[in-house]
Amino acid sequence: MDLSQFSGFLIFLSIFTMGFWLMLFLLSFVVPYWLYGNIKEIIKYRKEGKKKE
Repeated sequence: MDLSQFSGFLIFLSIFTMGFWLMLFLLSFVVPYWLYGNIKEIIKYRKEGKKKE
């Protein structure tokens, strides 16, 4: 394995690792936060709709 193959492998490994950690972050923090905010907003709008009736 020469230097160009090794550097290509390192670049691939770093991009793959960044993608892995990004997906882990999105699935563990961003998506639950987004779902919690949406559910909270839906409940708020339903309560406002019941008060008007």
